[in-house]
Amino acid sequence: MSTKIKDYRIQFIQELSAIYDAGEAESFFYLILEEKKQLKRIDLALNSDLTFSNEEIQVWNSILEELKQEIPIQYLLGKTSFYGLEFEVNENVLIPRPETEELVEWIIGDYFVPRNDKKVKILDIGTGSGCIAIALAKNILNAQVFAIDVSEKALATAQKNAKINAVNVTFIEKNILETEDLGQQFDIIVSNPPYVRELEKQEIKKNVLDNEPHLALFVEDNDALVFYRKIAELAQKNLSPNGQLFFEINQYLGKEMMELLEKMDFKNIELRKDIYGNDRMMKGVI
Repeated sequence: MSTKIKDYRIQFIQELSAIYDAGEAESFFYLILEEKKQLKRIDLALNSDLTFSNEEIQVWNSILEELKQEIPIQYLLGKTSFYGLEFEVNENVLIPRPETEELVEWIIGDYFVPRNDKKVKILDIGTGSGCIAIALAKNILNAQVFAIDVSEKALATAQKNAKINAVNVTFIEKNILETEDLGQQFDIIVSNPPYVRELEKQEIKKNVLDNEPHLALFVEDNDALVFYRKIAELAQKNLSPNGQLFFEINQYLGKEMMELLEKMDFKNIELRKDIYGNDRMMKGVI
């Protein structure tokens, strides 16, 4: 006994309609179809008689139930794409966001290739899946990339991702809040640290709140800039002359971030909005 894929597709989308809009549910269907059966949308369009076996239906029904529980599809598939690269993801790391791709794009676009073979040293603080560090290592000529995270499990995932994408990144387990000096100079320091305040939890979707690591998401309401302040202090000591500091920031704290970097004597401070029009990225020069 087998089931036509086109018929199951209709059922799949209908069962998710209470949680996701039809377009999102359909995108889930085709992502899973390509991963589990190596079929694309065009294959189904060209052959409407393609079928699932009973065993395949059991797998799909299991995934469907997990999607109903709002487990992110990236975790169910165990991977996602970021800046044109593939990354393994799991419950130990945040799922990379499109806004973070914009930060990477800014760094790459802002960066000019040196006229000699001098290595450009880059540090990513709070690397998680390694998405920022690995995308920069892949796209900046002569980059020597280092990445710090407090989570041993996150670093294990990041190391796998560096291998998947064939780049060399030096990963370091370190609690940045307990670090007084980074021990070397860098040309670029970048960080997407925890920045969601507890008071903003109600704005976070259930699939994120229930599944992604809170350690990488949240900060206390009374000191929302704790990571930014510490990283900026380290940047003062450990950025080379004219070195650049890049941050992804809380959209509600753009003004406070500008004031923080101004007080710490950073130059050429620039605040940029993301594709959704939110204050999201910041750069300062030491």
